[in-house]
Amino acid sequence: MKSLAELQAIKAKMQGQVDLRNESHASTRVVVGMATCGIAAGARPVLTALSDLVQEHGIKDVSVTQTGCIGLCQYEPIVEVITADGDKTTYIKMTAEKAKKVVEQHLMRGIVVAEYTINNSDLAK
Repeated sequence: MKSLAELQAIKAKMQGQVDLRNESHASTRVVVGMATCGIAAGARPVLTALSDLVQEHGIKDVSVTQTGCIGLCQYEPIVEVITADGDKTTYIKMTAEKAKKVVEQHLMRGIVVAEYTINNSDLAK
C-alpha cells in the first residue's frame, strides 16, 4: 500500500489529466471514481443518478464526470465535489439515494452532507 502522500500525488496528477480533457468550464465539478473497484462497488448507478439529477433540477455551472482510481478502494463508490476555488469534498460509500441528497443539499444549497464524507469518523471505521 502506498502512503497517503503518494496516493494524493498520483491523484493530483491524474486529476490534472482529467481537467485537460474536460471541455466544460463549470465552476463546480462532480467526479465519480469509475475504476474497477468503483464499478464493482456500484459507482455506475451513482454516476447515472448524479447526471440525471443535475439535469432534472436544471443545475447550471456543474459538470459530472468520471475518473479512474481515486486510491481509497475500501470507501468506494467515491464522489468528489470540487468547487471553482479548489475546495474539495469527498463523499464515500455512495449510493443513488445518497447522491440525491448530495445534489439537493450540496449542489443546490451549498451545504455539505457531512455524514457521507470521508472526514466523518463513523464511516471511516
